[in-house]
Amino acid sequence: MLTEGCFWNSRAMSPLPSPPIQQTKLSSILQAALDGEELTIDQGIFLLEQQDAAAIAAIQQAADQLRQQLVGDTVTYVVNRNINFTNICEQHCSFCAFRRDSGDDGAYWLTWASIREKTAEAVSIGATEICMQGGLHPEAKIDGSSLTYYLKLIHTIKEDFPAIHLHAFSPQEVEFIAREDQLSFEQVIIALRDAGLGSMPGTAAEVLDDDVRKILCPEKISASIWLEIVETAHRLGLPTTSTMMAGHIETPRQQIAHLDKLRHLQQLADVKGHPAHISEFIILSFVGEHAPKPLRRRVGRDQPILNDALLLTAVSRLFLGKWIKNHQPSWVKLGLDGATEALRWGCNDIGGTLMEEHITSMAGAKGGTCQTAENLEQAIQSLNRPIAQRDTLYRVLSKHP
Repeated sequence: MLTEGCFWNSRAMSPLPSPPIQQTKLSSILQAALDGEELTIDQGIFLLEQQDAAAIAAIQQAADQLRQQLVGDTVTYVVNRNINFTNICEQHCSFCAFRRDSGDDGAYWLTWASIREKTAEAVSIGATEICMQGGLHPEAKIDGSSLTYYLKLIHTIKEDFPAIHLHAFSPQEVEFIAREDQLSFEQVIIALRDAGLGSMPGTAAEVLDDDVRKILCPEKISASIWLEIVETAHRLGLPTTSTMMAGHIETPRQQIAHLDKLRHLQQLADVKGHPAHISEFIILSFVGEHAPKPLRRRVGRDQPILNDALLLTAVSRLFLGKWIKNHQPSWVKLGLDGATEALRWGCNDIGGTLMEEHITSMAGAKGGTCQTAENLEQAIQSLNRPIAQRDTLYRVLSKHP
């Protein structure tokens, strides 16, 4: 279960206030972030390693203040539907309870008719976005081409619903298509973009550290390839999101180094004048209840620790600063109450309705698989913050008191 209630019961809480020199250093770092300065990796690690309750409270307050400075008090959400078109996958990530081999119990591969039906249902309740990802299915081809199959996925949705925004296909899926069809990343992204893909989810990032990836996802692309594909998308005018799967075997240094890579990627898009960029950052807290046993034993717990997730949320806001302005918790991972609390720790968006979710729920998450717009609005209202429904690219569609 999520750890809630009295803060920092998940870590060795300091019995005495921080020494004056530590307090001075903390105040200096937080003020620098509020003044728009870029924090160093060592400063970010220092923040993550704080254990004193007063220090944590100061970090939370600074993150919330910086959020207000950068994006104001309005909390946004999107009405969307998640479609995982298959769980048949060639890879064997150590944290994944979703993937199956073809022929396994529980293996599935949605038909074109099913995908159209799910999209129609989403549109009928006002969805503006379809988020679509799936396993790396070696047989997902048309006339021997993986790219042709993925283009058919796009056409199946966009043919009947041209106005829907399609947020789909992670960097890992782009690499899979390119590898299967012997194409460049650029060729794949251009084809997907021109067929109607609106943006790319920044998933499959896990932690952008190859030592961690060798344990979590040894068959996935390297950190450098993930960054290359996302930069290519930006150069070609395709916006992306960004994520970090946190709370497993990674260290604070690896967490901050991950954030540093994302910040640099966003700066690169600015310096090079790319027409697109990262629109949001999401922490995906590790859920391991049904993950393969070796990783479960190594991590030592099955559910996220809310306290740790909140501190990382605040530090991420301070470290990424002006470069990634929109921060979103995962109510699937943390539960709606935990995600609502994260809105006090630097987040300004509470995510989407999803309608269905399989990857995290199959891992044992307790947050559910669907929220209504009314549920999300009620959660925001509990904080007395203004509410706005947005589209995928954070354009406001409607405002609420």
